[in-house]
Amino acid sequence: MKNLSLIINAILAIAVIILFVIVLSGKTPTATNQIVSGTDSVGYSKLPIAYVNIDSLLLNYTFAKDANESLIKKQEDSRLTINTKARQLQTEMAEFQRKLENSAFLSRERAEQEKLRLQNKQQELQELDGQLSQQLMQVQQKMSEGLRDTINAFMKEYNKNNKYQMIISNTSSDNILYAAKGYDITSEVTKMLNDRCAKK
Repeated sequence: MKNLSLIINAILAIAVIILFVIVLSGKTPTATNQIVSGTDSVGYSKLPIAYVNIDSLLLNYTFAKDANESLIKKQEDSRLTINTKARQLQTEMAEFQRKLENSAFLSRERAEQEKLRLQNKQQELQELDGQLSQQLMQVQQKMSEGLRDTINAFMKEYNKNNKYQMIISNTSSDNILYAAKGYDITSEVTKMLNDRCAKK
């Protein structure tokens, strides 16, 4: 809630600064659509601001869907590896317990060696689980950075004609409580990103 308040205050401060500069310079904004209605000549202008709904973009952007699918496959492979080794260890431990209960070990020393081997194997499995989790986190972070860099680079190219002074990201309507329909450029950006992705 505090972050939302800070973001709204920042946007309002920027809007006040823009209006202040416009009033002092006596100019009208460059990217405006003036509409004059009735005899009062009341003018409304569209500010050079747009937003992209990131949730919608990530759901429909082919590169993001492919990256997410790749990450899910890696997670499934990791889980399969851990679960297979855990079942194998569980079988060996059950066998050890059965032998112990039936006094099948030739000596107490032999039983201690087997117990130590199984404990080491259990510790190795825990370490492997930690390593695989760490690797997955690194892969996820790398994918997120790559995706963010791709989108940021595209947005600079998309706005090379300086049509917008500001393009805001929005997530599940967290930051933008209301915006006129013309300010949402998500569909256009998603289509262009997918077209670009298809050419590669």
